[in-house]
Amino acid sequence: MESEKNWYQSKAVWGALVAIGASLAQYGGLELGVSDQGQVVESITAITGAVGGLVALYGRVTAKKALK
Repeated sequence: MESEKNWYQSKAVWGALVAIGASLAQYGGLELGVSDQGQVVESITAITGAVGGLVALYGRVTAKKALK
């Protein structure tokens, strides 16, 4: 791999976290199927992308120096 990205931008990391969360939820009595886990990962990816865009936009709007 030549390029790098933050850990929270990785679908593999989110997939692992969701799988762990699903196991813990099942232990507590809530069952989350494989397809549901995939939908959760896709939702998290979409939400983090949107939040990243909003943070970038906010940073540009509140910036003290102009772009060239």
